[in-house]
Amino acid sequence: MTGFERDALGAAMLAGTPVSDLLNRAGVDTPAYVYDLGAMAAEIRAAAEGFQGAPGIVAYAVKANSAGSIIRALAREGAGADVVSGAELELALRSGVPPDRIVMSGVAKTDPELDLAIGSSILSIQIESIDEFERVAARARALGQQASISVRLNPGIAIDSHAHVATGHDQSKFGISLADLGAAWQGIDRAADVLRAVGVSTHIGSMLRSVEPYLEAARVVCEVAQARMSSGGWLKFVDFGGGFAIDYGSEPAPEPVAFVNAGIELLRRSGLERLALVIEPGRALVGPHGVLVASAIGVKNTQGTRWFLVDAAMNDLLRPALYGARHRIEPLERPPGGSSWRVAGPVCESADDFGDHPLGDPPPDRVVIRDAGAYGFSMASEYNGRPLPAEIFARDSELVSVAPSPGRGRWLESRLKA
Repeated sequence: MTGFERDALGAAMLAGTPVSDLLNRAGVDTPAYVYDLGAMAAEIRAAAEGFQGAPGIVAYAVKANSAGSIIRALAREGAGADVVSGAELELALRSGVPPDRIVMSGVAKTDPELDLAIGSSILSIQIESIDEFERVAARARALGQQASISVRLNPGIAIDSHAHVATGHDQSKFGISLADLGAAWQGIDRAADVLRAVGVSTHIGSMLRSVEPYLEAARVVCEVAQARMSSGGWLKFVDFGGGFAIDYGSEPAPEPVAFVNAGIELLRRSGLERLALVIEPGRALVGPHGVLVASAIGVKNTQGTRWFLVDAAMNDLLRPALYGARHRIEPLERPPGGSSWRVAGPVCESADDFGDHPLGDPPPDRVVIRDAGAYGFSMASEYNGRPLPAEIFARDSELVSVAPSPGRGRWLESRLKA
């Protein structure tokens, strides 16, 4: 059994074993993240089936969760990586991701990051502005190497999502506009001695709940690829991006394989089946298969509101404060239900509020915050002097690795030295 379940007594389970048992075996205190590596690996296999034998890469978006245990588990299933910094690139390489299955995105790559990407011979550096072509060409000449690059398009497509995660509209900082595309190709061709254009890509944002917006952007990529190849250019792949949504408990979302199937069919209809398809899922691979466990601190009743105060906070899970996101919060040892409590953490911010959840009476000693495998620990901080949470990685009822919290002592010493 993989993924989040409840046993016959109602206790929360991951990796086929009670979460409480994993916490006890790991010997860590709450707040703590717990992940099911087997379920994440199964997601990669399911997505890859959508290629139907056609060439393709599932390039895991490392920013979603940068834990080495997760990247290694996905790499063993053949996953590539989508990275957005030099540190993520080095992490992916050292976790076993082959360089020819890595793409590097980002609008403001530094010269050392470009040097690392060029020197590592990754599949492609995704270029996001005309000025960036010139910088990559300069670094490639300095290194005496040729850089493989792809053009990241901004297709001017707005999606129905939070403003902070919509990236394909006209006012976004990401990508090259279609109006600038001609100048971009000219710049690339002038630097053909050090730049090798191998792909065309896009990414219009996160939390895509239907395939159609994804395909709308993909059609633009295909048209650009067709035009480039018709003019004599050579391409190796197209990259339709990622951003696939997951069900946070309120609305079902298509599985990643649905996007892959649609993308492969579009390539066939466009006469581009020779090209490999790169997809960049992050959240959809890891989000549903991680939870954040928190312990009760106390309760507070004020002006008709019943507050349930826990030891996890916005520094541990930022998404509710940053995006207005809602995560299901449930008792750890019994199913949700009964009267509601408004759950909040200790951070001195009004935004440290996880909303109302049916926890029942009396409220539980510990709760599980669901669907926290993506953009949880990777966005965590030590705000208010709170240490980073522990992490537990399990597969098939076995502990794979444990990353204890560094504790408040590390924060205290670093601030004293500042």
